[in-house]
Amino acid sequence: MDSLRILLTNDDGIHAMGLCALYEALFSKGFHVDVVAPDSERSAVGHAITLSDPIKIKEVYRLGDRFGWAINGTPADCVKIAVNALLEARPNVVVSGINRGSNTGINILYSGTVSAATEAAILGIPSIAVSVDSFSDQDYCFAAFFVSELVSRLVKYEDSCKSLNVNIPAIPAHLIRGVKLVRQCNSPFKERFEKRVDPRGNIYYWQCSSDFDWEKAKGTDIYWLKKGYITVTPIKFDLTDEQCLEETSILLSDILS
Repeated sequence: MDSLRILLTNDDGIHAMGLCALYEALFSKGFHVDVVAPDSERSAVGHAITLSDPIKIKEVYRLGDRFGWAINGTPADCVKIAVNALLEARPNVVVSGINRGSNTGINILYSGTVSAATEAAILGIPSIAVSVDSFSDQDYCFAAFFVSELVSRLVKYEDSCKSLNVNIPAIPAHLIRGVKLVRQCNSPFKERFEKRVDPRGNIYYWQCSSDFDWEKAKGTDIYWLKKGYITVTPIKFDLTDEQCLEETSILLSDILS
């Protein structure tokens, strides 16, 4: 059997430590690893794609060998152009990460990391988005090892598990309490914006904090991550509210008739 082909991307940029750790872990498993990632940080861009500007690519080398392609686009762009233009063969799995900072709750809607994985699912390719619950660079060794083990299992169930969102506590591996298969928390954050005035008297605002009582989010990704568990959440790109279809049909009945 040929080696699994992995497309590796992220939203922190092609030189991010988390991506490099994943590359080493996946390559050591004998997988064929292609890297297509943004040329600089593209965090919180959601599922944006580039339409009005050309997408430029640049080969990146490490120790004299080609490491991958850096592009001036978004994480979703990376997956699109990799699959449709750059790669010699279609990947079996797309892995996005390792992201600095968790992608849980409604934050996954803003996440470039998750959007890259979602784009892969749209293209019919199983994918994993992986994040560590810290905004400082960590020892990504265990997180990378965990994902490399998960990849081999994902391809066996690709028809039922198109995309997984994985979050890993930023604690030593021996303190992680286990793995939880959980749903996404859909409660909103309480956000605060600080009003400021620049030297010319112009008013501007700075987003300062996002408060959330995670103890009230029992059973969700946020809750179990804070409890010291790795969380795994199957996600999908179909945003249809199935339960609301019938009610909306009644609401629009006079218009539709």
